[in-house]
Amino acid sequence: MTFQTKINSAQPLLWFGNTLVSIVVPSTTGADQLCAIEHWMPFGDSAPMHIHRNEDEMFHILSGTLRFSVGGEMLTAMAGETVLAPKGVPHSYRVDSPEGAHVMTITRGSDFETMVRAAARPAMFTDLPAPSAPTPEMIAQLGALCAANNIEIVGPPMA
Repeated sequence: MTFQTKINSAQPLLWFGNTLVSIVVPSTTGADQLCAIEHWMPFGDSAPMHIHRNEDEMFHILSGTLRFSVGGEMLTAMAGETVLAPKGVPHSYRVDSPEGAHVMTITRGSDFETMVRAAARPAMFTDLPAPSAPTPEMIAQLGALCAANNIEIVGPPMA
């Protein structure tokens, strides 16, 4: 799936796992350290169950459908809907729409943004890949980056 005609970002595009991201509002921009990251996610993409120790994480769905687990509660969110994962609460998501999803995440602080920047690599193309399982090395690296940024991985991605 190509998002070339839909991407309108002055910020560099990055690959964060299987997700194409653009950090559209870095946490250093304003006094309150709000951060907005735009994500283009392929079908089946799922984050490991995790907890942010210092930041709430808000997901605003721009297109597509995602299934969430937040504090053990299962939720489905579609375009125009917003889900809040409060700090200290285990959460994960899975992209359920075959066409993928376009999502904006918003946090206050730099933990999530710093981890994304450390884990990401420059995007040389905008075609979303088929979801693939991370290698044990990738899981270990992500776990270490998360731990260094006050994010704890507490379980596997959603099935």
